[in-house]
Amino acid sequence: METVFSAIQPTGGFHIGNFLGAVQSWVDLLGKYRCFYSIVDLHALTQDYEPKDMAPRVEEMAAELLAAGVDPDKCTLFVQSHVHEHAELEWILNCVTPYGDLTRMTQFKDKSERVEVVNAGILNYPVLMAADILLYRATRVPVGVDQVQHLELAREITRRFNGRFGETFAEPMPIHTKALKILGLDGKQKMSKSLGNALQVSDAPDVIRKKLQNAFTDPTRLRKTDPGHPESCYVCGLQGYFASPEETARLHEGCRSATAGCVDSKRALAENVIRYFEPLREKSAELRAHPEKIRQILGDGAQTARKVAQETMRTVREKLGLY
Repeated sequence: METVFSAIQPTGGFHIGNFLGAVQSWVDLLGKYRCFYSIVDLHALTQDYEPKDMAPRVEEMAAELLAAGVDPDKCTLFVQSHVHEHAELEWILNCVTPYGDLTRMTQFKDKSERVEVVNAGILNYPVLMAADILLYRATRVPVGVDQVQHLELAREITRRFNGRFGETFAEPMPIHTKALKILGLDGKQKMSKSLGNALQVSDAPDVIRKKLQNAFTDPTRLRKTDPGHPESCYVCGLQGYFASPEETARLHEGCRSATAGCVDSKRALAENVIRYFEPLREKSAELRAHPEKIRQILGDGAQTARKVAQETMRTVREKLGLY
């Protein structure tokens, strides 16, 4: 059975972009692959944060993943920093990765423009990502469009390591997710909590309704009587994920024929999102009420991950000729 690795940062629960672009795929892959799923707190260190908030964010993320159907009996779910070999392998891979390759990464350029001081972690982020994947000898990685470039770099790093020290790792191949990229509520940038354009799965119903009131719609539709273009409307595009095909078709027709306005579309989307995530929110709240269960699952996952990681690093150290 092939091995899959995928990861998510602990941002205090996930938003609908994470859910549609990643978490749904995680659940779909269970049983088809040997799955290693990690909450990558080391990656999260590249951004400003309050240390006191990190542990609660990890537990909240774990609770929501479990509530969404990430079954620990069918995968290995663990926290990245609990397996020290991630950082060790990253350093080794840094030594075969050209600096120029890292500066050409689109995400590095984008993030560098948004911060006053660019820390080295932002530059080396994709090398740690490569280490995450190769540590478990993963041959498949579910990716959205924004991660394709990073995965290609991981493949290049693999080729460089194998070429220098002998055949060690297989090149990881992508599994393209169904929802490749979910834009934020502004309809312009990728959905991100840090950009303030995210709809959180854990948001209360009234919060969801309020956020969607200001969501981007069809820029060509200035009045309710104007015919809409659901194929280019952000709100109409999201409907298909949370409503039945029949209801989605009806809502799109209402937009197209001008019998329903953008406000009507936003209200319908809000109620569908609230209804869709209600079971997940309830199960997540139950899990958070018993944090010892979450800690046990993550502890067991780290123990399993460490065994695989340690075996990989024994091979890597031999290849490197380390004492």
